Amino acid sequence: MDAHNTAPSPLSRTPLHALHLARGGKMVPFAGYDMPVQYPMGVLKEHLHTRASAGLFDVSHMGQIALRPKSGKVEDAALALERLVPQDIASVPQGRQRYAQFTNAAGGILDDLMVANFGDHLFLVVNAACKAEDEALLRKELSGDCVIEVLADRALFALQGPKAVEVLTRLSPGIAQMRFMDAGPREVMGLACFVSRSGYTGEDGFEISVPADAAEALANALLADPAVAPIGLGARDSLRLEAGLCLYGHEIDATTTPVEGDLVWSIQKSRRNGGARAGGFPGADVILGQIDGGAARKRVGLKPEGRAPVRDGAALSADAEAREPIGSVTSGGFGPSLNGPIAMGYLPISHVAAGTRVFAEVRGQRLPMTVTTLPFVPHSYQR
Repeated sequence: MDAHNTAPSPLSRTPLHALHLARGGKMVPFAGYDMPVQYPMGVLKEHLHTRASAGLFDVSHMGQIALRPKSGKVEDAALALERLVPQDIASVPQGRQRYAQFTNAAGGILDDLMVANFGDHLFLVVNAACKAEDEALLRKELSGDCVIEVLADRALFALQGPKAVEVLTRLSPGIAQMRFMDAGPREVMGLACFVSRSGYTGEDGFEISVPADAAEALANALLADPAVAPIGLGARDSLRLEAGLCLYGHEIDATTTPVEGDLVWSIQKSRRNGGARAGGFPGADVILGQIDGGAARKRVGLKPEGRAPVRDGAALSADAEAREPIGSVTSGGFGPSLNGPIAMGYLPISHVAAGTRVFAEVRGQRLPMTVTTLPFVPHSYQR
């Protein structure tokens, strides 16, 4: 490597990059992409608009991968994938999807992902910052059973909010028949799309995978509806924080197990001790041991007292005088729907009961916080 070549790598652009600029998006680097953090409306109004109406998010930076079974049987692809995740993929019916995690030998989370059964293959959506490593893992471990196809020629949108179904129905009649976590190929505005009724905000909504060359036309058609506004990364983060949803690299990472992350609900009984296909995934002894015997720490919701937000990285102590931290904040900020600061973090099991008081260190001061149940804002999924 040339030691003098220190210029930063150019940022990648999504198929909607020109649209973001045309609509006044404030662009920032994110996971190697040039992405809009907000639009002229501003983060606060974008957040509240999504809760009240419908917001359109560009999530094309995320990875889209098809797992095509060499046997021609989708159940073989599902069983192969189960070697890498603690979830029951084999029981996911055609037209449905499931939340999962890639784990490592220590039980830590390499990435979290969505897995959909499209009938003849599995469709995966993975995080932008992890997608190269995820692809490498899949090719290393599953190439004997599956053809791994990265779908680089597709964009991905999220249409979120209580009016999302009304908006999308105009472009894809019958979409309202989909329920939460339904997923599969659908025509939208005559385009061959993949649609799931899911999202990252806690609101009802959809994720739409569309051919890249048609992405701008579809986005403009959605934005032509007065109910829809473009939403940037800032509001996306505050929405998911209010919904109590994990962000990879914050609440979950390679040092955090699904049990510690309060994600036990995502691991079906068939993969647990005593189940039909118990274990068989990386870190199974650690994860299943924690399911049965408990973990030493857990992710919790936190409400700071007063108006000052407590950001990620803040150390948490048991009392105002304690010098030894017992945990830390992983995400924190202002919750527009609640008109106050909120946070998530990790605490030892002795301090995770709702109502427990802890103290965050912020600029040399100890700010009191109260442990609370999650989510901060109730989910509105259409089950």
